[in-house]
Amino acid sequence: MNAVTTDTPIPVRRLGANEAAASAEALAEVLIDCVHGGASVSFMAPLPHDKALAFWRGVAEGVARKERVLLVAESASDGIVGTVQLITAMPDNQPHRADVAKMLVHRKARRQGVAQRLMTALDDAARSEGNSVLVLDTVTGGDAERLYERAGWQRVGTVPRYALMPDGAFCGTTFFYKHL
Repeated sequence: MNAVTTDTPIPVRRLGANEAAASAEALAEVLIDCVHGGASVSFMAPLPHDKALAFWRGVAEGVARKERVLLVAESASDGIVGTVQLITAMPDNQPHRADVAKMLVHRKARRQGVAQRLMTALDDAARSEGNSVLVLDTVTGGDAERLYERAGWQRVGTVPRYALMPDGAFCGTTFFYKHL
């Protein structure tokens, strides 16, 4: 695949339930690319297309139930090249909190500020949902750690051997929070 080349920033937008369901195929392609590129995002390689598609259909159902906010970055030439979710379904005593999940950028669109734009849009979406505390976790030592720190996230701590990389190797996980 060729890298996305553009002189204008790739825009980010929020998908409603119908658009989320209609975009499941494109989102599955982004997820598969990230997993096959070594991202530890809850799936093992090789990630079958039907499993990736089922995941995104479930996300679309969560959007329909207003349990999730789904953001996508779309290039005019390549369609959806990035995504992130805000999980807003929290216990009764945490209505102000949300979890950030599945920050994914297709390898062809990396190093173009897509992840940074997704995180900025995520902050805006969280505020509009009434969330003031966000929490996320990421692979220890990965590029995402630096992204989150630059975006104002605070490191909480690291758990060694918390998860597996797509190839089966153990990896540590670092937890972050952000007050909006």
